[in-house]
Amino acid sequence: MFGYRKRLIFPIKIEEPDPVFAQVLLEHYAGKNSEFSAAVQYLNHRSNMRNHHLRELLGLIAAEELGHMELIAACVNKLGGAPVGYLDAQGSPWELKVIDQSSDPIAMLQADIEAEVRSQALYQKHIKLTNAPGLQRMLNFLISREEVHNKLMQKAYRNLTQGGDPEQFPELIYEYKMSLQVLE
Repeated sequence: MFGYRKRLIFPIKIEEPDPVFAQVLLEHYAGKNSEFSAAVQYLNHRSNMRNHHLRELLGLIAAEELGHMELIAACVNKLGGAPVGYLDAQGSPWELKVIDQSSDPIAMLQADIEAEVRSQALYQKHIKLTNAPGLQRMLNFLISREEVHNKLMQKAYRNLTQGGDPEQFPELIYEYKMSLQVLE
């Protein structure tokens, strides 16, 4: 199901080391609202999703979140920090309790939408903590990708709750794949 390629999803341009900001970024690596939390939650929800199109969408987004996690780790390293284990910015270990354990499709999508909103808010908060153009570009890129995920999950949620046309579900996969065209 997953693929791997050597290059990162976005180029990292670090002008100078900044171990303090590297520590801040650990919150996105393994904090409560991190890329790791999102990937694990989406993979869990994928396992419980009956609609095969939504299952595929969650798998695609989970794989991308792992790519975001890899990007954050590379950035932390270049800034002079190190993502040791699964620790957040305060040095606390990641905990499974941050993952939504729903099995109802509507509840799962609602939790996933909320996770995307929290992730965007955290990136927007942290982008204000740096004046480095390369870091700001990378964080803006991650915000834009979380917006894509949020939009697709909201469409899926509306389709499920409003008894939408089953033909709209494959459209979500198409939209996701088209959103990646700008990355290549």
